Amino acid sequence: MENPVILPGLSELTAMRDAGLGQMEFARAYTLQLLNDVSDDLWLAPTPGIPSNFAWQIGHIAVAQYGLMLFRQRGRAEGDLDLMPGWFRKRYGRGSTPLGESTEHPCKTEMLAILENIHRSSMEFMRTAPAELLIEPTEMPYAAYPIKLGAFLFCPLHESIHSGQIGLIRRAHGLAPIR
Repeated sequence: MENPVILPGLSELTAMRDAGLGQMEFARAYTLQLLNDVSDDLWLAPTPGIPSNFAWQIGHIAVAQYGLMLFRQRGRAEGDLDLMPGWFRKRYGRGSTPLGESTEHPCKTEMLAILENIHRSSMEFMRTAPAELLIEPTEMPYAAYPIKLGAFLFCPLHESIHSGQIGLIRRAHGLAPIR
């Protein structure tokens, strides 16, 4: 027999949302720290023995944050195509191939700007979203609960997974570890 999922109440939702926001800030700061000394010539460079690069990792993190913290929470909104263009989502979304057939990526500065804009928008939305929204059901991926809160809580976990991959790519290129 399967164990029933016990959903949190409104006060717990708010506390968990606030903790998730703190985790998201930590994960993003760590990701940016990993990229701080990555030169432009390494941004797109093939990684020896690893089928990925810095550009794809950052594009993928941006798409995931948009999906988990904005689209899953509120659906499409006016201005979303400026924030997350369709070509960007297709290039870096779930199921995309890191090196794929196309090796074209925006430059490091442009990709980090997209990442920052999505982060700023999603953090602001989640800070102001009513707690009642977070109890609504959602589909995978999510962490802990099959509700919108679970989708949000998956976001810092997902970013941390990709930060680990960025750390591995750093090492493969001969850069020093951060921690």
